Amino acid sequence: MGEYLPDEAMEEIDETYLKEIEKLPDDEICCYMIAEFKDTHERVGTCSFIPSADGKVYDIAYCVHKKYWGNGYATEMAKGMVDYAKNHGGDKVTVRVNKDNAGSNAVVRKVGFEVVGEKCYKKRGTEVEFCDYLYELNF
Repeated sequence: MGEYLPDEAMEEIDETYLKEIEKLPDDEICCYMIAEFKDTHERVGTCSFIPSADGKVYDIAYCVHKKYWGNGYATEMAKGMVDYAKNHGGDKVTVRVNKDNAGSNAVVRKVGFEVVGEKCYKKRGTEVEFCDYLYELNF
């Protein structure tokens, strides 16, 4: 699942980063959610958003477990977060997607996002270089 994510694999996370992860539920700005099936409560993936200080720009992220790829869950998550931003006074939603992640690039384009920039960096804890597209959706 984390092939295109900037963080290292769970088994490679060091103690410092693990402590950062443990603080996430206490973050008063960012909203972290776990997507699950209503009937079985089986986890499908995760998603999150961080609004800017003025609440006008929402930066979103999502990740769907590999066994559920191709079922529209990422699109549902992205649309849900876009709707939330619209309904709470946001003017724009942004998302970064790895250039090589064809599925996720298709999702954000389907929702209406457009590429506005690019950025390359090294995956945390590795020498692997990633390049992302920065997408925006303006209301």
